[in-house]
Amino acid sequence: MNTSEHPFAMPPGHAHEDKDTSALYAKVTWRLIPLLFLCYVAAYLDRVNVGFAKLQMLQELHFSETVYGIGAGIFFIGYFVFEVPSNIILHKVGARLWIARVMITWAVISACMMFVTTPTVFYVLRFLLGVAEAGLFPGVILYLTYWYPAERRGKIVAMFMTGIPVSGVLGGPLSGWILHAMSGFGGYSGWQWLFLLEAIPSLVLGIVIILKLDRGIEQAKWLTPDEKRILARNVAADAEGSHAGSFRDGMTRPIVWGLSAIYLFFIMGLYGVGFWLPTLIKGSGVTDPLSIGLLTTLPYAAAAIAMVLVGRSSDARRERRWHVTVPGLIGTVGWFVTVSAGSHNIPLAMIGLTVATIGVMTTLCQFWCLPTAVLAGAAAATGIAVVNSVGNLAGFISPYVIGWIIDKTHSTDLGVYTLAACLAIGGLLVLLMPKRLVNR
Repeated sequence: MNTSEHPFAMPPGHAHEDKDTSALYAKVTWRLIPLLFLCYVAAYLDRVNVGFAKLQMLQELHFSETVYGIGAGIFFIGYFVFEVPSNIILHKVGARLWIARVMITWAVISACMMFVTTPTVFYVLRFLLGVAEAGLFPGVILYLTYWYPAERRGKIVAMFMTGIPVSGVLGGPLSGWILHAMSGFGGYSGWQWLFLLEAIPSLVLGIVIILKLDRGIEQAKWLTPDEKRILARNVAADAEGSHAGSFRDGMTRPIVWGLSAIYLFFIMGLYGVGFWLPTLIKGSGVTDPLSIGLLTTLPYAAAAIAMVLVGRSSDARRERRWHVTVPGLIGTVGWFVTVSAGSHNIPLAMIGLTVATIGVMTTLCQFWCLPTAVLAGAAAATGIAVVNSVGNLAGFISPYVIGWIIDKTHSTDLGVYTLAACLAIGGLLVLLMPKRLVNR
């Protein structure tokens, strides 16, 4: 295969890269991204499968929509509290041990969700799940900066983050099938089997991480000395344009908090998709759990394709801000179409959901080109974690607010309008970022 045609080669716009360098980065990508991608698929599946469990769980346990919203969102309180410490530990002990620890502990806690009987138990386990998972996503984003310079991260981050839509493509039908087929088997409900069976991949991958993931370039035995030198040189040269300060710098720089605010608005839109997509599809008139699961694959599959294409365009043009803003505005339009169609026009509602999902997912993956362009070293370890943890507080706010709105209005319309507004605000705020800082 010609290097320029390789799926992991650089976009044509990077003419200054020779074929050997592109082939080297393709080699690195084949080694790292599939494993990290699978980890994120499993992580996101364990995080949001509560959205499918809800279809049976609420009625069986007599939980209100507000109880569900609090339980779905309290995950992010534990996530917020332990995010920065977790990333500092990863920076010090290495990705291999810490990511494995994260995955194994959250697999065990996720499986224990099958034993929920009261709101209190529901809240406690969701909180502990957030504590266990804290550090995975920002840890991987930080880990990728050890291997790739900023100009290559648009597509690489997009490839990693397609784990979110792919977890929807795979998890939707799987979750629907488990609810449909396993209900009553062995005396357990379908939602209980859902939590147990979907925890197994995380446990297995945690063990694989210990065996396969390298701490950094120097520890990679599959690279030659010359290849290590090239990779290390490129990363070092890239870091010269970033703020490689202390752990404290990553927590105190104003730009970090500005990025945190923007990310919070984007996450509002993300968890509208993750936690409420099955409910929105059900509200459009589809009632069978398996059918709902199959329909969720359409928006997620389209989003996975769009994420990689936009990431490639972002790298090729060395432009970041508009590659974040435009998808955000497109996602906003998608949410409005979804509400306008309602249950009287299911095909149009699905088109709206698909466009919204494309916009949300693409915006999020391109956003992560911004903090990694301005932070490096210890400052990146804390700065990336701060942005992610503050932004993910929206994971608590979003499901709680939407659950409360549904209980009060018996309609999802106002909640979806809120998500749309947040997505648009976040996209427009990105344009306030100095172009010279982030277009790398």
